[in-house]
Amino acid sequence: MPPALTFADLFAPSLPVHIVPAEGLERFAATLPPADVAWLQATGFQGALGELCLLPGPHGALAGAVAGAGTAKARRRQRFGLARAFAALPAGDWHLAGDLSPEDAAEATLAWLLGSYRFDRYRPTRPAVPPARLKAPQGVDAARLLAMAEGEFLTRDLINTPAQDMGPEELEQAFLALAARFGATTEVIRGDDLLARNFPMIHAVGRASPRAPRLLDLRWGQTGPQLVLVGKGVCFDTGGLNIKTSTGMSLMKKDMGGAATVLGLAQMIMALNLPLRLRVLIPAVENVIGGNAQKPKDILTSRKGLTVEVNDTDAEGRLVLGDALAYATEEPVDALISMATLTGAARIAVGPDLAPYWAEDDAMAQALEQGAKSGFDPVWRMPFHDGYEAVIEPGIADLDNAPGYGFAGAITAALFLRRFADHPRYMHFDIYGHTPTDAPARPKGGAGQGARAILNALPAMLGL
Repeated sequence: MPPALTFADLFAPSLPVHIVPAEGLERFAATLPPADVAWLQATGFQGALGELCLLPGPHGALAGAVAGAGTAKARRRQRFGLARAFAALPAGDWHLAGDLSPEDAAEATLAWLLGSYRFDRYRPTRPAVPPARLKAPQGVDAARLLAMAEGEFLTRDLINTPAQDMGPEELEQAFLALAARFGATTEVIRGDDLLARNFPMIHAVGRASPRAPRLLDLRWGQTGPQLVLVGKGVCFDTGGLNIKTSTGMSLMKKDMGGAATVLGLAQMIMALNLPLRLRVLIPAVENVIGGNAQKPKDILTSRKGLTVEVNDTDAEGRLVLGDALAYATEEPVDALISMATLTGAARIAVGPDLAPYWAEDDAMAQALEQGAKSGFDPVWRMPFHDGYEAVIEPGIADLDNAPGYGFAGAITAALFLRRFADHPRYMHFDIYGHTPTDAPARPKGGAGQGARAILNALPAMLGL
């Protein structure tokens, strides 16, 4: 991530990037000098989404560039497609040109910002590439877009960092640094203090690791409605005694993606100084194997008093979230949102690009859908289907953390969490937190999901 993500100086000279859809190429060409038209034809420029053609000026200088916006169908199929063109621009200051709607200008600007992300922590000798810088277009909320991009960069950095350098202690350090930056207050409960303070499920999941489990608690803001964000912070997940396969374990540094996304969203909220009271709760643990690890068929008594039969030690995320959600609702809350890389079933249902969510309140869901559109952050509503409640009740205890039902695994996990949240304005996200292949403005690796949608929805959700 760049040291400071900024727009180009408003008053600095800049070159135009003409944004031209495929269907508008002839109309655009009619505005150009004959030499530029001949150049476009010679280079074969067709206006395809992400295509770039640099325009020559006198004496070998650049006069500008033309970026293809593709067809309407291509734009629907590929958000941030312009980022491919922006990535090919040479260093210097640029501004967007063309007949752009406010929505198109915002997407193009966000694509530019998100496309500037680099994760070079482990390649310090890699030559730095001078950036192409953008002047903020008129009519877009530049501060908001910058906050979105910086929050996403924090999320990506946290997920991309391997577990050797991003265990519970390091996640705590990142959490405390964020709190200090914005003047938030914090409390951290570690190790056996979790038992003394009645967080038995967080302790049970993390106790086998030499890196002590902990609960991170941040509070910010003095007035306004109370929003609580709860993020799953499993910094590495071996599966415990129900050990994962090598393939299943290979991406488990991202199992703290819920915590990373919550921290990125919290940064956005605080950077924009939204008029609300924010609380962030992150159970930070490693789920590893040891002589004192929890065992299959153990029965835990949760903070809420509900007993849970552990039928799979690899279904640990819902355990740590259960204690944190119960804690969150012990005081008045106006909205409660949890985010977690929780189930493979969610990926099977909607793939890696959509963030499935569950909502008790229809108005909150409607606000989120609108926020997702304006934030270019796709989500998909899933049901809290009451008909599956019996599936998570094993008979020997109140709840089963891994019912052998064979169906609807993401829904039954969400129902499990709802037992601990027990709040009419609860929303849960089961995210993937990772882009499996390079995509425009989303390089392969860690990725936030749902944060921009939530940010945009907060005014309607909370009456701000």
